[in-house]
Amino acid sequence: MPVSPDSPQPPARSFLAFDFGLRRVGVAVGNTLLGEGRPLKTIAVDGDARFAEIGRLLDEWQPDALVVGVPFHPDGAEHDNTRRARRFARQLHGRFRLPVHEVDERYTTVDALAAGARDADAAAAALILDQHLRSLIP
Repeated sequence: MPVSPDSPQPPARSFLAFDFGLRRVGVAVGNTLLGEGRPLKTIAVDGDARFAEIGRLLDEWQPDALVVGVPFHPDGAEHDNTRRARRFARQLHGRFRLPVHEVDERYTTVDALAAGARDADAAAAALILDQHLRSLIP
């Protein structure tokens, strides 16, 4: 059934996305209105300082949900960083009480570097968010 131009559009939803790493976490922002992620920054602190910085970003951007890239081996098998990224996703949900979506992030850092990104971690987070936003299109 075709959609009439007068049909109400669902409200735009906004997201912060994360490319989790042990030393750095890339962050991107985006929404369903524009349909693409934008690299924001890389957080290079650990533990509670990392979550404090994420809390500041959440206060600033007020996202409706979060997206975390979860790495897998090329054959789809899990590895240690898969489990670490999933733990990070659970911690985000537990601390900030926002929905957290997991996205397969194989090759995002490689793709970001190949595209010449100055901040590969944040660019990888934008690619992760792009992938999530594409998955929302019916």
